[in-house]
Amino acid sequence: MRSTVAVRDLVAEVSVAPAELILPLFVREGIDKPIPLSTLPGIFQYDLESAVKEARRVFSTGVKSFMIFGVPAEKDSRGSRGYSDDNITSRSIAAFKDEFGENALVMADLCLDEFTDHGHCGVLDDRGCVDNDATLELYGRMALSQARAGVDFVGPSGMMDGQVGYIRGALDSAGFTNVGILAYSIKYASGLYGPFREAVNVSIANGGDRKGYQQDFRNVSEAITEVELDIAEGADMVMVKPAGMYLDIIRSVRNLVSVPVAAYQVSGEYSMIKAAGVAGYIDEAAIAYESLVAIKRAGASSILTYFAHRIDEILA
Repeated sequence: MRSTVAVRDLVAEVSVAPAELILPLFVREGIDKPIPLSTLPGIFQYDLESAVKEARRVFSTGVKSFMIFGVPAEKDSRGSRGYSDDNITSRSIAAFKDEFGENALVMADLCLDEFTDHGHCGVLDDRGCVDNDATLELYGRMALSQARAGVDFVGPSGMMDGQVGYIRGALDSAGFTNVGILAYSIKYASGLYGPFREAVNVSIANGGDRKGYQQDFRNVSEAITEVELDIAEGADMVMVKPAGMYLDIIRSVRNLVSVPVAAYQVSGEYSMIKAAGVAGYIDEAAIAYESLVAIKRAGASSILTYFAHRIDEILA
């Protein structure tokens, strides 16, 4: 049953299709051409025009879903550019919907860290700690801005308690009942996010971290609890982040829930494979494919991955 390619393909239990992938795209305000990212080789910050052009190219390979991360020209302590109607994320959503209509799924990250000058995912109180409840109100405003722009799914990633329920209530009250929520239900405080922070121009003030609101990677039960809470609050999809080192978590979630389970192959996972490929230690395309299959095999129904930008080469 393994003697030829045809036989192996016939009996393969898991496959990866471009339509199951979501491409993250960084759209930066105030630039007029793509800027390469040194820590994410092959990935760029795009101006709005070039972001649409790149999405059009990737769409032609079969990838039909995009996650937009807006990178503003100005930041402040409350991340106010994140919830104004002319913010870079909402303008990008509108441009993508004009380009693709219903033929592509347009998602948007919903978090304040890209927009705050201190780099945290919410507003800070007098002690310098994230104020959970004050942040929720701003998340609701971000969700409405993105919904008015035409977003299909919002992706709340800040790990505030009650964020899904608050956003669902804000959307429903404004008549946006068809806007879906892809909840970052399991987002571990991982060391694998470093390259991403270059991509969104984020640094955490005073050398801080997000361990106070992201999950402890030593734990499973609290992560499962978060999934259950998010679904009860109205999440349409749940996500595990990172993916490759957390295949056991993906499987545990898949066995528990009936909603779709996404996984985010994060920047550090991508960059490690790229670096090893450049050094000649591995076959980059082969390992990229193997890693995606592993994530699918663990139970993910869709994968956010930077490899989606060249999936035609990887699957060739």
